[in-house]
Amino acid sequence: MKSIKTLAGALALVLLTSFNALAKDSYRIIHAGKLLADTRENVKNEQTILIRNDLIAAVRNGYLTAADFDGVEKAEIIDLKTRFVMPGMIDSHTHVTGELGKANLLEEVTNTEADGAIHGVLYLRRILAAGFTTVRNVGGPRNGIFALRDGINDGYIDGPRILAAGYTISPLGGHGDSNGFREGVLHPSSAICNGADDCRRAVRQQIKFGADVIKYVATGGVLSNIAAGTGQQFTDEEQKAIVETAHSMGRKVAAHAHGTGGINAALRAGVDSIEHGTYLDKESIKLFRKSGAYHVPTILAGITVKEMAENTDELTAAQKKKALQVGPAIMDALTRSYKGGVKIAFGTDSGVSRHGVNGRELELMVEAGLPIQAVLITATVNAADLLGISDITGVIREGMSADIIAADGNPLENISTLKKPVFVMARGKVFTGGE
Repeated sequence: MKSIKTLAGALALVLLTSFNALAKDSYRIIHAGKLLADTRENVKNEQTILIRNDLIAAVRNGYLTAADFDGVEKAEIIDLKTRFVMPGMIDSHTHVTGELGKANLLEEVTNTEADGAIHGVLYLRRILAAGFTTVRNVGGPRNGIFALRDGINDGYIDGPRILAAGYTISPLGGHGDSNGFREGVLHPSSAICNGADDCRRAVRQQIKFGADVIKYVATGGVLSNIAAGTGQQFTDEEQKAIVETAHSMGRKVAAHAHGTGGINAALRAGVDSIEHGTYLDKESIKLFRKSGAYHVPTILAGITVKEMAENTDELTAAQKKKALQVGPAIMDALTRSYKGGVKIAFGTDSGVSRHGVNGRELELMVEAGLPIQAVLITATVNAADLLGISDITGVIREGMSADIIAADGNPLENISTLKKPVFVMARGKVFTGGE
């Protein structure tokens, strides 16, 4: 009996020692030559960032070592003394389970949601390598995107943090419905509803399955294969029902909207963001400012479909006509909303454009007339606020997630240096650089 007790005690000690070893904190120290810890503030030189596990533990002046911090025995040093360091960026409008291209029509009828998830693993790695440590996915195969989100959260795959909408909510026959295909051919990618009560059901259904945010189509869109233009599709009553239901269940709402009437109806309904906003007018700007909603411009999507319409045969006749109209107008919409004092959050519609070229949107926003620092604010502080995660990411300070990137040049002088970051850390894990 005594030997059994001794053995049990020894085993318990081994297990406790193993647990303590597993639970031991891991530290990294970043030496940043230039640090823009908050994009609303000024750059600081020669800064040290202490990271404990996946969180920022301290930000201090000078180049410090483990010995300078209480309780830190050793820490890996990451030398970014010749780099420009800033918070990881946030893309507020992505579709990471697919990518626009020649094979889209065939893929629509051959791919499953599982295929979308597999493809998403590759696309998300490209987005992360581009410096985007958080994305908001606003529509796509529901099971696929939720699996990707959860797989990243659980550490099974590398990728940016995901906030996911699940299926886009669309009216029957509207942008988001399976127009042009025989009924039953496609797996669902949208939640179809008609009338206010049915729209409430559609919202609740997305939340039931795990949606972080609700996305609906207030107007027609470019890539739906239907000659219905870009005007309002859901009624005012339906839009109000969608927004009220989502808000009552703690979810923010993003409204795809191109046409003026649909934009303004969505803003009156209380949406949290207008995606695209191509034909916003003076009344729109007043409504934006009154409600505090964000404009997510997605210029890159407009430019991409315009270029496709002009140079390829990949779009249908209905799609091409809308692409040539919307593409040139979408940049002007951002110019007008920024001048009008509307809050702007960064978003690309990645998936219409190639995944991994998300940084081109930064250049296009500067081309639209925004100061460089204002653009950086849209991709960090503002996007975090829109997504409701300002207490998690968007700035580099104690207690925040260690989402950190570095550029080879100074993006405040040349925004293009951010198109290919030389260092990317997401939630304390180095993905690119740091050698």
